[in-house]
Amino acid sequence: MSEPVRIAMWSGPRNISTAMMRAWEHRGDCAVSDEPLYAAFLAATGLDHPGRDQVVAAGETDPRRVVTALLGPVPGAKPLWYQKHMAHHLLPDMARDWIVKLSNVLLIRDPTEVVASYVKSRANVTPEDIGLPQQVELYDEITAATGTPPPVIDSGDFLRAPEAHLRALCGWLGVEFSDRMLRWPTGKRASDGIWAPYWYAAVEASTGFEPWRPREARLEGQAARVAEACLPFYRRLHAERMVV
Repeated sequence: MSEPVRIAMWSGPRNISTAMMRAWEHRGDCAVSDEPLYAAFLAATGLDHPGRDQVVAAGETDPRRVVTALLGPVPGAKPLWYQKHMAHHLLPDMARDWIVKLSNVLLIRDPTEVVASYVKSRANVTPEDIGLPQQVELYDEITAATGTPPPVIDSGDFLRAPEAHLRALCGWLGVEFSDRMLRWPTGKRASDGIWAPYWYAAVEASTGFEPWRPREARLEGQAARVAEACLPFYRRLHAERMVV
């Protein structure tokens, strides 16, 4: 049997990563994992995220065990495995040598839009919370280790042309595109993280990727400063994005 394709989608918060997880799961031949490093991240940092105690209690807090699982047998023996990761869950003291054993993709979004959405649920935000500095580190590390830069998908571009981007991504991964990735039933999923009640209302009501629409985000104070600090990282990756 051929080796399974393990897709590591490295995103920041308040992006389309959960909708992307719906798309891959609805194929039928793809297992999915929702932020497998989240419990380890919260246990190590002590941060007070919504549902923190539930997340830590329900998840694996030893990142080494998480990595062993991510490189081990695929749930349900599926040929594909979509692993939804948050880039900021990779703490500085966590090993990263395992990452190059996956098929890595970076999912980015304009930091002004991210911060505007993020502060609706959490009062404080830092550039590291948004994940863009970590995504640039990942891009450089993966490129240096493999000689091939990972694909970068900008969510704004993606929502203007989901099928074209998914076809291009499937081609890069060497897997067949399925039109089941474009539409899915509404509702909760057993594969969703235990934190879903705090964050997933929109995706639970969705039946596909929402059409792109312009957003006017007005930020002030610390939120505006964080978005501004993240812009150089975003522009760096945006220049390398997939164009279809």
